[in-house]
Amino acid sequence: MRLYESEAKQLLKEKGIPVPRQYGIVHSASELERLPADYPLILKALVLVGGRGKAGGIKKVKDQTESIIEADRIFKHGVKNYAVKSLLVEEAVDELAACYVGTTMDPATFNNVVLVSATGGVDIETVAEKSPASIHRTEISENDTMLAANLADELVRRLIDELPASVRSTVSTRELAEIISKVYSLYQELDAKICEINPLIITPRGSVAADAKIVLDDNALYRHAELLETLGINEKRHDAAELTANERKAQANGFKYVDLLPENTTKDSKKLYVGLVPGGAGYGIFSIDEVANIGQRFFQNRVIPVNFMDSGGGPSQHQVAQMFHLLMDYDKVDLIVTSRFGGISSCDIFIRGLIEAIWERNAGGKRIIPVFGRMVGTDLPSAREYLERVKAETPEELRETSIIVGNQRIMADVIKDAITQVFASKEWK
Repeated sequence: MRLYESEAKQLLKEKGIPVPRQYGIVHSASELERLPADYPLILKALVLVGGRGKAGGIKKVKDQTESIIEADRIFKHGVKNYAVKSLLVEEAVDELAACYVGTTMDPATFNNVVLVSATGGVDIETVAEKSPASIHRTEISENDTMLAANLADELVRRLIDELPASVRSTVSTRELAEIISKVYSLYQELDAKICEINPLIITPRGSVAADAKIVLDDNALYRHAELLETLGINEKRHDAAELTANERKAQANGFKYVDLLPENTTKDSKKLYVGLVPGGAGYGIFSIDEVANIGQRFFQNRVIPVNFMDSGGGPSQHQVAQMFHLLMDYDKVDLIVTSRFGGISSCDIFIRGLIEAIWERNAGGKRIIPVFGRMVGTDLPSAREYLERVKAETPEELRETSIIVGNQRIMADVIKDAITQVFASKEWK
């Protein structure tokens, strides 16, 4: 769960890390007329998306007139297609240099990592890709709650060595070491996934956290009820910028979904894109691997799994229908492979949800693509009876739907047969 910048800065300030003077949060441009503040100011859109500055969501204003004009523009146009409901208003600080300080976890080793760079104020991922040597990191093998003083001092030395010569004499090494140490300890106290200051501005009066990002681990929120209450947070939040359109749609309908392809991926007309509606998280991972393996072994690497999905235990018929709607609306998908191993979940609800989606799409003139799969387990007799009846009553609508009832065939063979038939329909060899 990501915190808004204003919330992150509140925690930094409580930790003793300097932040710009906060004049308040406004929810309309007119509120700036009554806000006592010293200009120039910085207006910042409080939205959970990255790249706000480049998208026009952060503006420096010299007087009240300009602030009202810019605030009105931000409220009206939003940031990256996300509505802006509030603006953080804070002082503009004099910048001598901009740095980066952050703590996160290395996903390969599960060790905490402290990173610093003299190149702050820009996309740190881009910096890491284009000039990795400019980012200095210290990996901590033990899960220490405090950063060792010698490690902080070493990171400060590396940071200062890369600052402009004119700035080095103005920097307090002790202050920088304290800030780095406090970022690390705050990261640990919050059970955070990320705790970063970008940029940490070097000013004539000292260092100031001009922007901050804190992402909490959802799995640890139960330990931080008091913190959430202090911040006025009463529900989980997610960084909308980190979700694709499909992922947001799935979240709204109450099931888990992850796109395996970037949203801007160009579809290769010579490859088959397979959507997956599995019977659980484990089966979802298996399905991804099996589709990829079968594609590699039998179809010259021309088969691409496009998603992970998990309905959770006991989805409703409507949720099942929405899972199929999502993939049939996804223009990259050529084929859906599905499997229902009914334990907690009901095969009867599953098949009714699938048929509901197909009927609705047929009635609405929407795209219907082939669905191949298998179902076994809870409520299988009633599911079989229902499937046989609707296939007899509406054979045309279900002509591209093939669901095997029972476990007489393994899923690997079902997947291979499905891909073979679609290849044949496309006259691919």
